[in-house]
Amino acid sequence: MGLLELFITASIPVLKTLLLTALGSYLALESVDILGEDARKHLNTVVFYVFNPALVSTNLAKTITSESMLKLWFMPVNILITFIVGSVLGWILVVITRTPPHLRGLVVGCCAAGNLGNILLIMIPAICKEKGGPFGAPDVCHTYGMAYVSLSMATGAIYLWSYVYNIVRLSSRRITIESGGKDISRESSTSDLGSCTEPLLSSTKEYSICDVPKEYSITEDHEEQHSLPCARTVTKSEVAIADKIKQKLTKLFKKINLKAIFAPSTTGAIVGFTIGLIPEIRKLLIGEVAPLRVIQDSASLLGDGAIPALTLIVGGNLLRGLHGSGISKSLIFGIVVVRYIALPLTGILVIRGAHRIGLVHSDPLYQFILLLQYAVPPAMNIGVITQLFGTGESECSVILLWTYSLASVSLTVWSTFFMWLVS
Repeated sequence: MGLLELFITASIPVLKTLLLTALGSYLALESVDILGEDARKHLNTVVFYVFNPALVSTNLAKTITSESMLKLWFMPVNILITFIVGSVLGWILVVITRTPPHLRGLVVGCCAAGNLGNILLIMIPAICKEKGGPFGAPDVCHTYGMAYVSLSMATGAIYLWSYVYNIVRLSSRRITIESGGKDISRESSTSDLGSCTEPLLSSTKEYSICDVPKEYSITEDHEEQHSLPCARTVTKSEVAIADKIKQKLTKLFKKINLKAIFAPSTTGAIVGFTIGLIPEIRKLLIGEVAPLRVIQDSASLLGDGAIPALTLIVGGNLLRGLHGSGISKSLIFGIVVVRYIALPLTGILVIRGAHRIGLVHSDPLYQFILLLQYAVPPAMNIGVITQLFGTGESECSVILLWTYSLASVSLTVWSTFFMWLVS
């Protein structure tokens, strides 16, 4: 295919996405109010808990086998590289622009976490359906492409909710402590001192469980008869160390949000892997003669609703950025440069180098998706994370508005170049 044909092939899925996004924005207008805030919230819940897991599990179950797993092992590593490089560039941007403390986690998260699911779910099927596409027969391209995208979506969800979630949480916690934590600690320490004038335990004396008051002491005459072996003296420092270890373990288990890490899409990926990798289960569910194929067909039918619903929600959420916020233009410009210039160039070096040394197999569609993971806009779920902690919500909406508006141009250009590169 020539460069012009590649450009047209790459622009069609982006135009489809823009049309559905514009429809979602129109339905979310106050004058229309079909896809208002409450409606988007309920629809997003259905997509998050029903449509996405069904889409991920069915596509993985169809194509994932023990042989294909050996070929796809590099994708989770590649996504990890995108997070690491994006985080480094994000922290550099934070230092250069002197980002306010409550926005640092948001900026790093937008630079690190890309939209590894929704955008690819829309683009890959549209690219595969184009006649004369660079990835072969449309049905084969769609089957394997959706399997690659499903693995990308599940892996990205794990990284997003285990890494970006905690970055934003720590950033919001830090600003909370700086704003009110010091005064609270001072007041509590003063009240504690005022209510108790004498310490319950001396800070210098060591206590043994054998120490008893004089009135309950045993006389010298009967001391030998009633003497018992005394336990080892326990110092206050040892008790303090044990308490510190216990407190740190308790905090660690509280910080690990297993419910967030094992999001429904991740659970769907686990189910898909289980079905695909275990031949006995696969024969029951997958195939035209499988006795339980109705379960797979029903789940696939549910998964088909994920792409249009997600696109409408994205369009509705982008309206929030039109109200504006106090975020600086230099910060938005920096995020755009990181996501649409620095990361794609890094991806070209990583994927071409990995292919040259044999880490990535020669499937053009697989390489295209690996490259595209570096060029996608920030993950939409970052907006959900900011809502959870109540920091940077309006700023996040502005960032998403600008980055997704420019994604129409960026994704078209980079997709055209990536197709030419792998073909």
